[in-house]
Formats: sequence, C-alpha cells, structure tokens
Amino acid sequence: MNQKTASQSVLRRKPIDDMEEENKHSGLFKSLGLWQLTAIGVGGIIGVGIFSLAGLVAHGSEGNPGVGPAVLVSFLIAGLASGAAALSYAEFAGMIPRAGSAYTYGYVALGEIIGWFIGWDLLLEYIAIVAVVAIGISGYFDAFLSGIGIHMPTWMTSTADEGKGGIINLPAILVCLLVTWILSRGTKAFGRFELVAVAIKVILILFIIGLGIFYVDTQNYNPFMPSGFGPVVAGAATVFFAVFGYDAMSTAAEEAKDGKKHMPKAIILSLIIAMLLYVAATLVLTGMQNYKDIDPTAGFASAFNGVGLPVIATIISVFAVLSILTVMLTFLLGVTRVWFSMSRDGLLPGWFAKTDRHGTPQRVTWIAGIASAFLAGVFPIKEVADLTNIGILAAFVVVCVSVIVFRYTKPNAPRTFRLPLMPVVPAFGVLASAFLMFQLHWETWVRFGVWLVIGLVIYFSYGFKHSLMNPASPRHLQESKPSA
Repeated sequence: MNQKTASQSVLRRKPIDDMEEENKHSGLFKSLGLWQLTAIGVGGIIGVGIFSLAGLVAHGSEGNPGVGPAVLVSFLIAGLASGAAALSYAEFAGMIPRAGSAYTYGYVALGEIIGWFIGWDLLLEYIAIVAVVAIGISGYFDAFLSGIGIHMPTWMTSTADEGKGGIINLPAILVCLLVTWILSRGTKAFGRFELVAVAIKVILILFIIGLGIFYVDTQNYNPFMPSGFGPVVAGAATVFFAVFGYDAMSTAAEEAKDGKKHMPKAIILSLIIAMLLYVAATLVLTGMQNYKDIDPTAGFASAFNGVGLPVIATIISVFAVLSILTVMLTFLLGVTRVWFSMSRDGLLPGWFAKTDRHGTPQRVTWIAGIASAFLAGVFPIKEVADLTNIGILAAFVVVCVSVIVFRYTKPNAPRTFRLPLMPVVPAFGVLASAFLMFQLHWETWVRFGVWLVIGLVIYFSYGFKHSLMNPASPRHLQESKPSA
C-alpha cells in the first residue's frame, strides 16, 4: 500500500446510508422516549457539579486559588461554551441517531482516524467521569455518617495523594460497582430508574435553593472575585465537567424510540434546565457561607452545617448520594455504547459488541465499571476531573468542526434540527473549547497525550486492518458472505 493509498484509507468516512441497516441489527432495544432521554441528559449534567465541584472551585485547592462567589461566572463561561457544542450535537443527533455519539460524528464527517481518536479519548474520559463522581459521592456519604455520629477510618475514605493519611477510597469503589450492576440490568430498567432519580434530584435542588435563600448573607459576596479573573477562567475549565452530560446521553440515541425527532429536543432541554439550576444553586451556596469555609467535597452539607442546620445537612448528604448516582449511570452508559459502537465497526475486537437478552453489552459494562472503580479508589478528585475535561473539550472541538464540514459536504442530508448562525455558532464552540483546554495544567496534557499515543498504536496494529471500512478486513469479508 503506497503512502497516498494509506492516507486515503486512514481518512475513509463511514457512509450515513449504511447506518440505518446496522441499527436494525444492533441488538440494542429501542425503549427510551423524549422525557426519559431528557432525564438521562439532566441526570448526566446535574450532580457532582452542584454538590462537589462548585464548592471545590469556590474554595480552591493546592495550586488553584479559590474564586469565591465568582464560581457563578465559571459556570456561565463553561455553559456558554457547552451551549455552542450542544447545538452541534443536536444537529448531528437528528441526522445520525447512533450509539457512537462524537465518535460516529467524527467518523462520518472527518474520517476514520479522527473518529478513532475521539472514540478512544471518550473511553478514558467517560470512565474517569464515573470515577470523579464516585469520589464526590464518597465525600457526601462520609458527611452523612459524620452527621449521625459515625466516623469512618481515614485510611478507607481518601487516597494517599490527598494528604489526609488515607490509602484507598473504599466507598467510591463500592458505588462504582453498584452503578455497574444497575446498568447491567438493561436499558428499559435503567431508563425508569433514571426518570425517578432525576425527579428526586431536581426536587432536592429546588428545596436547597428555596431554603438556603433565607440564610444568604450578602456580605459573603464581597469580594465577588477574590483571586481575579484568571482563576475564574481556569475554574470554568474544571467545572466544564458539570455541563456536558448531554454528550453521554447522545450515545443512547440508538435506543430511543424516535431518535431523529427526540434527541435534538432532549439535548437542548437538558442543558437549559441544568444551567438555570446551576446559576441559582451557586448563588445560594456562596451566599450562605464564606467561600473559604466551604467544604470542597461536600459544599452544601457544610453550608447548612455552617448556618446551624445539621439535620438539613444530613438530609442533603443522603439525597446527594442518591441523585449523583444518575450522573454515574449516564456516563457509564456512554462509555459502554461508544465501546460497543467502535467494536461493531471493527476498530476494536467484536467480542466487546456482544449483547445479552436485556439488549446490554455486558462485557464492556463490567470492564468499564471495574476500571472506574480503580480510578476512584486511588486518585484524588481534582486530577481525575481535569483528565475528563480535556478529553470532552477535545470531543467538542471535533463535533463542532464536523458539523461545519458536514453542512457543506452533505448539504442535502435530512436534518430534523439545523443549528442557527452557521458557521458562527460551531466556530465559537471550537474557539471556546480550545481556550478552556489551554487553561488546564500541563500534567493533564501529558496524561492525555500518552493515552492518545497508546490509542494510535492500537489503531495501526488492529483497528486499521480490521475496520469494516477496509475491504480486506477479515470481519468485512466474513459479514459480506451471502448467508446459506
């Protein structure tokens, strides 16, 4: 194969026309309606962002000064960047209701190597997201037990890098395994659980806002931006983790009853609902307690303790644990569906794409769940959160570029939703996402780069040759044989 041919092969694009037939034989069950999809999106967006990351960014951490009440601005910056990407996702989801999400969008618009990189990137990022949320749940679980007089040993509630004398985060490990078991029961059962759990979560947040507003001391808003604007922007790169749950939700498109019609609506609805709640919640949090006193792992629990309402703090800790589970479920769903889609396309072994009687890819579900448990058990929350953000921001760049390219290369492709102000909106999404990426520490870039290099090795040693887009692929030849 000469260099020109190799280059063309690496950039081969998956035709949209092939996907309708593939979807019919995917083994995934179509059981999700509009409100279940919206619940999955809201469930993925709202959770650790309010209950943990808001407090972490406001209070600050080692090497990251606290931004105080300006954490609200951090969320707005992240939300603005995310909104541009959300519209891009919505256009693609209406055209290609398929399990791969950003992986598939990059594959059909920019070529196989780009799709591979984003898919490989998302495998790590989604697993890391499940881990960071589990760490957040662990903090609230510890706060709940402390509120009823039970104190867990430090060695089992924090990692060695946190400097608290801990060895392993056992609650975080256990919650990862619990969520994996729930998802393994099948999409229909998962969708029902998610709908109920998200309703409870929204009611809890409205209760927190409604009660907390009576304990707001406006003196806590002064100074509003104690560390200047630079840390606020850096904080936006960290809390960005909290505003992109619709990305993982879009991986469930193949399991939607009417993906082309419902996916764009669910993406936009989930982001609007989440941002309204984020703005109100961060105002209440930083108004109730001085940012220096906020517990970075259990912000609202510490805020209500600070105003003399320990019983409310305990209640919040209990329901925070339950509500944050929905974030873990959404992103664990995401990693399994991206993995499934890459395996179905031949870029990873087909062994991973097998589904069971529930229409669930059990093998990748348990592998991803155990991997997230390992990350949650041994790494601190800040490092894992930054690792997730750089990968998702990279995916947003690719999706925004893809929607521009596809609008001009496939202008007549049927679209149930067309994002406005093309190409201004997706171009803004590219610039904003790239800008936030460069706010992250260089160590995060190194880890990201190492992961992509490993992915490159795997692609050229396996995926390139076994891709179904390669006419010489063993799986392509086998699946092309006429049935007896």
